[in-house]
Amino acid sequence: MQLSQLGEFGLIDLIRKRFSDIPSGPMLGIGDDCAVIPCDGQRSLVVTTDTMVEDIHFLRTAITPRLLGRKSLATNLSDVAAMGASPVATFLSVALPRNVSAAWAEAFVEGYHSLSAEFGVPLLGGDTTSSAGAVVVSVTAVGRADNDTIKYRSSARPGDRIFVTGTLGDSARGLLDIKAGKTDTEFAAIHHDPSPRVREGEWLGTRPEVHAMMDLSDGLASDLVHILAASGVAAEIELESLPTRTSVELAVTGGEDYELLLTVEEGAAERLNRAYGERFGVRLREMGRIADGTPAIRWKRQGEEIAPDWHGFRHF
Repeated sequence: MQLSQLGEFGLIDLIRKRFSDIPSGPMLGIGDDCAVIPCDGQRSLVVTTDTMVEDIHFLRTAITPRLLGRKSLATNLSDVAAMGASPVATFLSVALPRNVSAAWAEAFVEGYHSLSAEFGVPLLGGDTTSSAGAVVVSVTAVGRADNDTIKYRSSARPGDRIFVTGTLGDSARGLLDIKAGKTDTEFAAIHHDPSPRVREGEWLGTRPEVHAMMDLSDGLASDLVHILAASGVAAEIELESLPTRTSVELAVTGGEDYELLLTVEEGAAERLNRAYGERFGVRLREMGRIADGTPAIRWKRQGEEIAPDWHGFRHF
């Protein structure tokens, strides 16, 4: 079997099963945006690692090193936010080809520092090495949260309403612009410099009416299924309610939105959204509901169920 046949999540499942014989105790590993490591009876650390590879996740000819530094950190801070946690530290590892200049490296570090300073997150270490040709960036982020405020993918319940913190598809539209040579558009800027919802995630974590939460990195069509599978529920998405400035297909398949996807107790949803709007100046966007049934998304257009072949980003 080729790796492309196994697929990304097949590979993850292979790894998970192989290590199932080693007890992890109270620690929670593969399955959420971050691993959870209890510190004491009240608080836990959450830990995530993300890797970006040149020509897979970014084009060095299209993105400045400063923006690449910011984006490599932003994707990890988004994972921490999705757990309802506050970021406390990061670790940065880079593999750079010998044709990278010192000025390029300095600009990359400056970009990483600028976003670190924005959220007060120190860099505590990492690793540096050379590569045969591609720039490779790997970041580990550590967050901290009270145990009763951590949000998991497995907590969605039938009747929950489904919300997202912003518009979907902007980054995917930006990638299309970049590939067409238009690197100075509004959408290209969003793709290159996403804004992780750190403060929003911290606040949503304190709200008991928020049940499940994760960040949108691979596209709604893939990411929402993770919540459904972990929670043993289905979802109904009204396409007319999707918050997008581009096509519906890009909105659900494009990925790299780095918005927070969350399910909210039905009877408390309006109250939560009103409070969210008062705090952040913009309301959450509702687009569907959690339902009983086999874990799958039921796409609806004008109330009628449709069956499109949509999926998000696939690494293999």
